[in-house]
Amino acid sequence: MKIVTVVGARPQFIKAAAVSRVIRNDYAGQIEEVLVHTGQHYDDNMSKVFFEELDIPHPKHNLEISGGQHGAMTGRMLEAVENVLLQEKPDWLLIYGDTNSTLAGALAAAKLHIPVAHIEAGLRSFNMRMPEEVNRILADRVSSLLFCPTETAVNNLKTEGVRRGVHNVGDVMYDVALFYRDRARQNSTILQTLGLTPGAFALATCHRAENTDDPQRLSSILSALAEIATQLPVVLPLHPRTRKLIGDYGLVPLLAQLTVTDPLPFLDMVALEQASRVILTDSGGVQKEAFFYGVPCITMRDETEWVETVDLGWNQLAGANSRRIVEGCLNAAPLVTKPNVYGTGIASSLVIASIFGQSA
Repeated sequence: MKIVTVVGARPQFIKAAAVSRVIRNDYAGQIEEVLVHTGQHYDDNMSKVFFEELDIPHPKHNLEISGGQHGAMTGRMLEAVENVLLQEKPDWLLIYGDTNSTLAGALAAAKLHIPVAHIEAGLRSFNMRMPEEVNRILADRVSSLLFCPTETAVNNLKTEGVRRGVHNVGDVMYDVALFYRDRARQNSTILQTLGLTPGAFALATCHRAENTDDPQRLSSILSALAEIATQLPVVLPLHPRTRKLIGDYGLVPLLAQLTVTDPLPFLDMVALEQASRVILTDSGGVQKEAFFYGVPCITMRDETEWVETVDLGWNQLAGANSRRIVEGCLNAAPLVTKPNVYGTGIASSLVIASIFGQSA
């Protein structure tokens, strides 16, 4: 049996590490995985280092497609992935999440009548202005197996009339969190490098287009981080695109009070997440990691796909409102209870068992 896995962005590399490990360890000689890297994240700190650090097999195909508008990027990926599928002739195509790489892989396989398995199916923000929302809805519609991380995701699909092939397997990211949390504590030296005290700093990330493409929202977010930094050190690993736009908008002075770094290797990021007092982010993955590690989170978006973290009180939606971001951060405190709504840490095994069972 052959599976082609399409990845292209940092969160997908992390999830693929867990699933690929199951394939190598539990299905050696039974499943061949062919990894395709679209190139959507091309910076070494966001791509190459992840494959090395997470022990992911190096991609057999690197399409080196990045930059440009969404339509142009997705179209180029669609053509290139189609060529790979014609060459490899897989039994299944495996995709993750909601990026342009996800959509391109799904469409290419569907048009060639290759069944698609979608990890993180059923997530919805209900904001169709988000390119990720469009990508995830379309990917779900052409998938044969839809692996949901939560019961909420299952119910979203039911509401849309999608019931066949739907499985609540838990969250692959929880598998990753359990596997790497102790390794990060032991091997990462990032806290010492940055001179940070555990529990005495805030960690922030900002990369979503809804924030970075709007000068007013980005200015408001950075102003809030700068204000927080007068009372609590703020570490900001900066996405290359966000860094460029900060310069284009003339917002560089707002970074003066922050500890700004390049994108960090995975283990360094996990070490910072676990040691931070509070996390501020517009990333879906970082919201969940904050929950996994018991760290309060302020989400700098108007909605989230991970509604469970909000319902349970660990996550606050602050949008790009400076006052709400600052007050939420400075008043944030861990809760006493943290119910586990994202499975038991075996999602990757359940995913591959299901795909393998379909072809048995």
